[in-house]
Amino acid sequence: MTDKPHSNEHASSLPGFLGTLDSAISRIESVMLAAGVILMATNTISNVIGRFVFQSSLFFSEELNRILIIMITFAGISYAARQGRHIRMSAIYDAMPSRIRKFMMIVISLVTATIMFGLCYYAINYIGTQASRGRVLPSLQIPVWWTLVWVPVGFFMTGMQYLLTAIKNIVEKDIYLSTNVLEGYDNDEIEI
Repeated sequence: MTDKPHSNEHASSLPGFLGTLDSAISRIESVMLAAGVILMATNTISNVIGRFVFQSSLFFSEELNRILIIMITFAGISYAARQGRHIRMSAIYDAMPSRIRKFMMIVISLVTATIMFGLCYYAINYIGTQASRGRVLPSLQIPVWWTLVWVPVGFFMTGMQYLLTAIKNIVEKDIYLSTNVLEGYDNDEIEI
C-alpha cells in the first residue's frame, strides 16, 4: 500500500482543449472496457447457470459475447496506446541519440495516427456496405452493422492517442511513448 494520494486517472497533462479531449477519450475507454468486461462476465455466468441449473442456455449469449469482444478489443487498442503498452520494435530506435529518438517518436506517432484514421475511414465504409445488405443477427435480430460500430470508434480513439502523443513530444522536452508515459524500460518507465 502506498501513501501516495489518489490522483484523477483521467486527468491529462496536455493544455486546454487537447487536455479536455485526452481526458474525454480516457473516460470513454474506461467505460467501454469496464462495461464490456462486466457485461461479458455477467452474460457468461448467466448462461452457465441457465445451462446447468435450468437446463436451458440463453439463446443470445454467443452473439452478445461476440459484440462485446469487438467492443473490448477496439477500446483496448486505444487504452494500450494511452498506456504506452503497444508493441515496440526498437533496436535501431534505442541506439539513436536522444534528439533523433524524439524526432523518430514524433514521426512514428504521426504515421501511426494517420494509419489509424485511415482504418477508421475504411471501417466506416465497411459498415455502410454491411448496412446496405440488411443482414440481421439470427438470435438478437439486430442489424449486423450495429455490432461493428465499435471498430471505427476504436480506430478513431487510437488515432487520437497517437496524434496527442506526437503533440506531447513536440511541446515537451522529454520523449513520451504516450501522453502520460515517458520513454524507457522496466524501472525506467515513469507513468505520470
